[in-house]
Amino acid sequence: MSGVHPTLSAPIPPTGPGGLPPGVGVGLKRAHCEALLADPSLVDFVEIHAENFMSAGGPNLILLDRIAEAWPLSIHGVGLSIGGQERLDREHLQRLRRLIDRSSPASFSEHLAWSSHDGVYFNDLLPVVYDTPTLNRVIDNINEAHDYLGVRMLIENPSTYVAFSASSWHEAEFLQQIAQSTGCGLLLDVNNLFVSCHNHHWSAQDWLSHIALDLVGEIHVAGHEAIQDAEGQTLLIDSHGDPVGEPVFELLEHVITRGGICPVLVERDNDIPPLSELLRETGQVRQIIERAAYAAVL
Repeated sequence: MSGVHPTLSAPIPPTGPGGLPPGVGVGLKRAHCEALLADPSLVDFVEIHAENFMSAGGPNLILLDRIAEAWPLSIHGVGLSIGGQERLDREHLQRLRRLIDRSSPASFSEHLAWSSHDGVYFNDLLPVVYDTPTLNRVIDNINEAHDYLGVRMLIENPSTYVAFSASSWHEAEFLQQIAQSTGCGLLLDVNNLFVSCHNHHWSAQDWLSHIALDLVGEIHVAGHEAIQDAEGQTLLIDSHGDPVGEPVFELLEHVITRGGICPVLVERDNDIPPLSELLRETGQVRQIIERAAYAAVL
């Protein structure tokens, strides 16, 4: 693995005091805000998308202040383009820094993806090649973000639909090397892992064996949908608009049993259901956490 940047000698400070609690949270949507704010005990933490709260003022930031006062906060970015070939956008970093300074999140995360090039922003999270030049570029970008933002980042494993012949690293080892070289943590999206494993005929258990689960600072679960590709094969799509499937819950239980209890977020970004449906899913996650905690003391 020659040519990989060396591991940092000094640790990056944690994002917030103590990080997220080892419980269950939801991605906060406007349709659910007032009901959840009326009873914050329904969830242990909430997550917001950074780009929805980057305005200089107005009602969004007033709402953000209420949210940050009610719960430990996870900020999830979708536009930093960590995997891009260009330097990170300085204006975007400035807006992120203002948001972080205002809300003091317990966790900040981004995607292993790229979304902009040559001044053009693409409204999608596009995959990277798992080779050493890309690895070093991602390491440089994360180090720059750490230095500018002053907080430790978690990097999320992607859901992927194509595999590049130029890739020379196992995805999990690629992520682990990023974490070891930058001091960042990992956001393990269990649905993304399930989707990618299906699409590429990987084994999820083998993927997990290539990564140190103590690097994981947060877990996501979400729904996916199945479509038929041009050859009539079933392709899974990370839709974030469907209920969490039972196989994803089963994989989550495997992860928590093997790696220990961790903050788990239930995501739903499209076709937003009633809050009661989301809370049923958080209830299933709580049962998984309780079973893992019980098994750990036996």
